[in-house]
Amino acid sequence: MSEPGGATWGQPPEALTQEEKTWALVAHIGTLVAAYIALGFLAPLLVMLVKGDASPFVRRHAVESLNFQISLLIYSIVGAIVAFVLAVATFGIGLVVLVPLVIVLAIAVLVLIIMATVKAGNGEDYRYPLTIRFIS
Repeated sequence: MSEPGGATWGQPPEALTQEEKTWALVAHIGTLVAAYIALGFLAPLLVMLVKGDASPFVRRHAVESLNFQISLLIYSIVGAIVAFVLAVATFGIGLVVLVPLVIVLAIAVLVLIIMATVKAGNGEDYRYPLTIRFIS
């Protein structure tokens, strides 16, 4: 899939500045800071709005991170509804399965964000798995 500036996924532009790498990195790692107030999508959205037009590389990372955060929000809402129904239906016994599952999923999300951050810092592209592509 070709991007503005002639770059494609998996093939970064020839010359990336340290500033571009830093802003791409912020699009991913900033979600952890923003997630503290349950708004993980704010950091990549701000990066996209502030620096997205200046660099196709930064825009690709900001859009990817934003899509991942929006997907996580949707998955979390659906998961919470399913968990609530399961917990009520099993009189709370279902929580024995749900709590460890939530912990494992949270660790998996953290690992994916760290992997994306490292890739951005190295000037490489990264695609999150199971991400709905709302924004392109």
